[in-house]
Parts: sequence; C-alpha cells; structure tokens
Amino acid sequence: MLRVALPNKGQLADPARDMLREAGYPAAHAARELVVQDPDNDVEFFFLRPRDIAIYVASGQLDIGITGLDLVLDSGVETDTLLELGFAPSTFRFAAPPGTASSVADLAGLRIATSYAGLLGTRLAELGIEATVVKLDGAVENSVRLGVADAVADVVATGTTLKQAGLVVLGEPLLVSQALLVQRTGLAQSNEIDTFVRRLQGVIVARAYVLVDYDIQVDRVEAACRLTPGIESPTVSPLHDKGWVAVRAMVPKRGVHHIMDELYEMGARGILVTDIHACRL
Repeated sequence: MLRVALPNKGQLADPARDMLREAGYPAAHAARELVVQDPDNDVEFFFLRPRDIAIYVASGQLDIGITGLDLVLDSGVETDTLLELGFAPSTFRFAAPPGTASSVADLAGLRIATSYAGLLGTRLAELGIEATVVKLDGAVENSVRLGVADAVADVVATGTTLKQAGLVVLGEPLLVSQALLVQRTGLAQSNEIDTFVRRLQGVIVARAYVLVDYDIQVDRVEAACRLTPGIESPTVSPLHDKGWVAVRAMVPKRGVHHIMDELYEMGARGILVTDIHACRL
C-alpha cells in the first residue's frame, strides 16, 4: 500500500485535497482524520503538519508527500521532487521598518525574526551576512513592533500582512516557493508511485487546457490547425457537407477567447469550448 503524507492545515491543505479528489482519490478529502485508508486505490493517507512532511518522507517512514518547497528547504533534509503542483505560490522575503535598511546588505548585525530559521540561516550564509536569527512560530510581522527583532524574513503570498505591520519589503525574493510532490532521495520508482504521479499530472493538464470544437471549410483547415495544433495533432472529421470538416483540439485555457475570435474571423463556426476533468497524455 502506498503511504502518502498530506498537509492537515494551512494554505497547502485544501488545494492538495482538491487536486487529489480530482485525481480519483476521494478519501483524501476526509475531514478531521489523522490516517485514512483508500482501499480502492491501495493508498493510505497520513495528515500531518506541513512542516513535518519532508522529514517523514526523507526518513522513509512514508513514501511520498505534498508540501511546500520552502518547508522542504527549511527542514534541512534531502528529498527528490517528483512533481511541481503549481498551487500555494509564495515568496520568502526580508522586510523592515522604513529607515532601518535600504538594502539587504544593511541587515548585517541586526536581529531578524523568522519562522523559517533553517532556510534563513542558509540564505544569510549564501549572502555573506552575519545577523542574529530570532526563531518564532508565527506572526513574525509583530516582532519588530514588540521589540524582539529589527527586521523579519517571512514567506508571504502577497506581502499585504507585512505592509499592514508597517514593514517595507527589501530586495528580491530569497526564494520563490510552490507546492511539491516529494519522495525520499534515491527511492526506486514503483508502479504505485508512477500511477499517483500520472494522475496528478492529468489534473494539472486538465486545469490548464480546454477542448475546442469547431466546423470550418476544407480549404481553411491547415490555417486553423496551425492555430489549434493540439497536444499531438488535432482531430479532423468529415461532415455531411463535403466542403466542411469538424475539428477538435486541446488548447490552453488561458487565451482561449482570443483563439475563438481568430477562428471566427477565419471562417470557423459552431465553436464550442469544453472543460477537461481528467486526462492522460
């Protein structure tokens, strides 16, 4: 049975469960459970603190897990990334009150509060900056106001919370993070893991693409297919009217309305767009 670690809370939890439900693992949506078995898919799900997932996976106690890149790096353990999942985007950044520092280099010698002490220590060493790391469990944006730190380093999605605390973001992001599917470094691939990965890849593709169907005159098919080349090649089927054909192709969801506009101007009619709920490529 494949043992899979899932986040039990935070911004990773709901998107992870939604993705797994779409991939055919409804048991992953169980609420308030610590361990859930999915006998239909031969999978056992363990709901853990997001920070702990990389450690359980790296130790070999669990086979694979979904967590954030920032949490993997902060844990200090080694894992292999099987798949970038594309949700829970965030950045790891420095921030300080106005006038405290004009650049990241000005943080040298200051106290920096963070919930990601491991990640911060690594980045400070890479930057050659010596500073005091103040480890907190959360709400680090209040640490400056309360006098325990001079600046903060935090993982943020928009930076709004930092601004509301009167802090100014410094420099470029130290890390751009997202959700990952990870496994223990060096673990041999198995059919169970391959199937799990393919299902999630199918969800990612299904979310990014739609099916477009349209009718077009035969002499314009080549131009239309260049606009909608599909994944492998579009499907072209004859219609009762010999001068027309029906075309079906997968196209990126983003920009599909521009494609529809161009098809219409090209002479296509009966243009239909359909969501894709699952796929295997």
